[in-house]
Amino acid sequence: MRLPARDAELVQIVDAALADASRRAGDFLACRVGCTQCCYGAFAINALDAARLREGMAALRASDPSLACELGRRARAWLAEFGAGFPGDATTGALGVSLEEQARFENFANDAPCPALDPATGRCDVYAWRPMICRVFGSPIHAAGDDGVEGLGHCDLCFIKATLEQVAACELPVPHALETELVNEIGSSDETIVAFALLP
Repeated sequence: MRLPARDAELVQIVDAALADASRRAGDFLACRVGCTQCCYGAFAINALDAARLREGMAALRASDPSLACELGRRARAWLAEFGAGFPGDATTGALGVSLEEQARFENFANDAPCPALDPATGRCDVYAWRPMICRVFGSPIHAAGDDGVEGLGHCDLCFIKATLEQVAACELPVPHALETELVNEIGSSDETIVAFALLP
């Protein structure tokens, strides 16, 4: 899958919005290098995120082959440990869409570190190409909760003593329409996980 040219525009919009939301949040936002709570557990990424990660891996193979090799090793080790329980197609990496597979995914690899996480530094080794969920996690964004009701959600470590008004004032707007347009351009509704996207 080729990465759409306008993905750079999407990334720029989201990163600028994140910088502005972070400025407004100040000390309420706990996200720092080494804070890795959000880097544990498998999570779904769309075809656009997967294409961006694959482009990032291609760039790393050219600029930093040893890091690309290490990321590949971590991804293969991750799949060797957790792949047998993957609720989907273990050949293509596509997550299953049945209710049973979705239910299994809720409890899949919940304590596993993301293979992109450098365990020694707490940094993401594919930070420039990270999925959208990773870019917006922490700041308040509109999302459906476990009860299906939409509201402002944020990382549990952030906005500890903030009022609802303070949280709302730091909302990060997410350009869902542009992201959906680019996913449609790729032409795949399949979701996967980071480990599969890091491998050729």
